[in-house]
Amino acid sequence: MTMLDRMRRHRDWLKWSLGLVCVAFVLFYIPDFLRGTGADAASSDTIAKVEGQEITSGDFRRTYQAQLQSYRSAYGNNMSEQLLKQLGIEQQILQQMVDERAALAEADRLGIDVSDEEVRQRIFATPAFQENGGFIGETRYQQLLRMQRPPMTAAEFEDNVRKSLKVQKLRSSLTDWLSVTDKELEQEYRRRNDKVKLAVVNIPADTFRTQVTATDPEIASHFAAHTADFKIPEKRKIRYLLIDVDAMRAKVVVPPADIERAYNNNSEQYSTPEQVRASHILLKTEGKDDATVKAKAEELLKQAKAGADFSELAKKNSEDEASAKNGGDLDYFGRGRMVPEFDQVVFAMQPGQISDLVKTQYGYHVIKLVDKKAGTTRPLAEVRQQLTDQLAYERAQAQAADLSQNLEKQIKKPADLDTAAKAQGLIVQESGFFAKDEPILGLGPSPEAANRAFEMKLNDVAGPLRASRGFVFETLLNTQAPYVPKLDEVKERVREAVIKQKARDLSTQKAAEIAAKLKSAPDFEKAAKAAGLEAKTTELIAQDAPIPDIGVAPAVDDVAFKLAVGAVSDPIATDTGAAVIKVLEKKQVTPEEWTSSKDRFREELLADRRNRFFSSYMAKAKLKMKIDVNREALQRAAS
Repeated sequence: MTMLDRMRRHRDWLKWSLGLVCVAFVLFYIPDFLRGTGADAASSDTIAKVEGQEITSGDFRRTYQAQLQSYRSAYGNNMSEQLLKQLGIEQQILQQMVDERAALAEADRLGIDVSDEEVRQRIFATPAFQENGGFIGETRYQQLLRMQRPPMTAAEFEDNVRKSLKVQKLRSSLTDWLSVTDKELEQEYRRRNDKVKLAVVNIPADTFRTQVTATDPEIASHFAAHTADFKIPEKRKIRYLLIDVDAMRAKVVVPPADIERAYNNNSEQYSTPEQVRASHILLKTEGKDDATVKAKAEELLKQAKAGADFSELAKKNSEDEASAKNGGDLDYFGRGRMVPEFDQVVFAMQPGQISDLVKTQYGYHVIKLVDKKAGTTRPLAEVRQQLTDQLAYERAQAQAADLSQNLEKQIKKPADLDTAAKAQGLIVQESGFFAKDEPILGLGPSPEAANRAFEMKLNDVAGPLRASRGFVFETLLNTQAPYVPKLDEVKERVREAVIKQKARDLSTQKAAEIAAKLKSAPDFEKAAKAAGLEAKTTELIAQDAPIPDIGVAPAVDDVAFKLAVGAVSDPIATDTGAAVIKVLEKKQVTPEEWTSSKDRFREELLADRRNRFFSSYMAKAKLKMKIDVNREALQRAAS
């Protein structure tokens, strides 16, 4: 018996209703990171432990599949599993799960708990489980959970809700004290929302590079004045054995039967479901008299069916702020994207048809179907190569993970690298000296291998470690302490710095010359063109917005928001050279806009500050926790 079974016996006000509630709302209202538990787990391998709390392969696969489904719903067939793996999605999901377990562990440490009553209240308050102001009933509640992909039991869902509430309580206990003064709030709101429109003349320093040189005395002088800028950081050198996934992938042969099986098992990935494009007019009922709203909706329906311009009716009357400005247009969508009552009507309509009134939890809708697209499925022949590459990559990854796990038992000292390499037909290689943030010769960008090298002592052995090309076992061969180099060692770097500075100086001089002319010119753009330059006009932009040919430029922002409309600036030094601007227009926040946005923005700004504080707090808390990750188990689970 679930907790809701028990509660139902003591709550006679629970009402049973007809119809279905869109599962998308369940996914929206319950945090993504809490979908990681599941009794349907195919494996109990432990991928990670956080303060004794395990994350199993089954936990990971459930969360992984839910995330994959979410991406496919949002991006369609363009988002393949192989692409997600190339983007490192498995690492992101694992980190998300580790962070959740760490937050729960910290909540336990602080004695934070959640009662059955609190879980009950959260479930009953979830819109997905409500209809006509009441709970939808135990049967439909469990049906909706089973309809999720992957399915969930009531016990799992309720446990997830409990965890979600516990994390929320932890966040609240740590961050509710944060506040923001009215002065801070208004300053930040204006900084984000005051806008300017500029005419910008950019004078890039690169234009002058061919006009400048750096003499030896200039190089020596610059080096003497900026020696710290050229300090050589600590470097390390390793010997390493690489298990190259790409090399293994080239040898993998995928049988046709496996390709067909993968195609059949993932048919949804290659199918585009039926879609419709509709426009609607929404009149909301929340806090209003239902009969009055319905009467107005019936009048609008009458006008629409009489031939009135539906787009204009929507712009003038619809209370769906997102679509009203576009004439009610909702663009294309598939089944399940809208609430059930809306879905049921719109997918039964034909293009050009206007519905009768449709009542949903939001209010009354008048719907016009614009277009309908039948569902399609890409044939196996079209995706065969994609599937072949994907399966070959997955199998090579699995083979590499298995081999690295076997070698981990064999490689304990530096000499074992050569023994293992000879047995496996691999090669032990030697890197050059590299800094912590530099790529390793032969491996490319490999942060895990590089970071480990800087933690090791001479002749220590580490591995398997993830690298961009596969798995690595390494031993520390040599170290090089940081030092201040002699000029000859970094002469080319210093020469480049001198040339760059000279070019910037020339661009600033040119900007000063043109600024004097532009300030007195009746036509800013024509004057710039006469000087062989181009004045580009921006849209109305806020601070920190990119500026054409310059990018984000705080120095330009600082000047632009202080100048009056019509004023031309002095030369402004930028990261790429120099610029001269003219302020064409300003749009400042009005007192009315500030008053209407103040409360909402306070919540937004406080939420941002609280999120950053909580992230910082948990980063420090995790340093004191025992967190173990089994990379090989992760690789197998993601294959």
